[in-house]
Amino acid sequence: SKGYAYEVNGSVYFSVEKFSDYGKLSGRRLEEQEKGARVEVISEKLNPFDFALWKKAESGHILQWLSPWGMGYPGWHIECSAMSMKYLGETLDIHGGGVDNIFPHHENEIAQSEAATGKQFVRYWIHNGSLMVEGKKMSKSLGNFVTIKQALEQYNPEQLRFFILSAHYRSPLNYTEKAVVDATQGLQGLHNVLRE
Repeated sequence: SKGYAYEVNGSVYFSVEKFSDYGKLSGRRLEEQEKGARVEVISEKLNPFDFALWKKAESGHILQWLSPWGMGYPGWHIECSAMSMKYLGETLDIHGGGVDNIFPHHENEIAQSEAATGKQFVRYWIHNGSLMVEGKKMSKSLGNFVTIKQALEQYNPEQLRFFILSAHYRSPLNYTEKAVVDATQGLQGLHNVLRE
């Protein structure tokens, strides 16, 4: 009703051009973005950078709910805004996440939330650096992830905490055997100084 969204073939998209502050978190400007560089361009969108608030569900899709636009499911960004505002209100004091979420995810959360409420969505953003494993970003898709349970089978919680605190929270942290052993030695040195 405020003109920020439009419907096409059962999907509803947010028009990023209508939100004048789009890019305020990341510092990115729409005119400097390369179309199709991050995700495949969907031809039914008015602008390639518009994002889905509601997606039409194809036949047999696992997620399907009835809506005014037909069967579908919420877009990824709207899920996060809806859950946050349900439990924490229309303005959050602190919102965190990985640096890889700044654009487009957090940028889209800001746009849709502030367009809907007319209020500031988040007062302070805190983004942590990526956790790396042997120099590559930890991810399920790469199969190079270590669960907390697995890490605790090798190291005690204090050693892992000291390792994590060895890097600035916004910097990438490379989880390697050597890095955790080095952190453990540093922790032992700290304990020795305290004992003496």
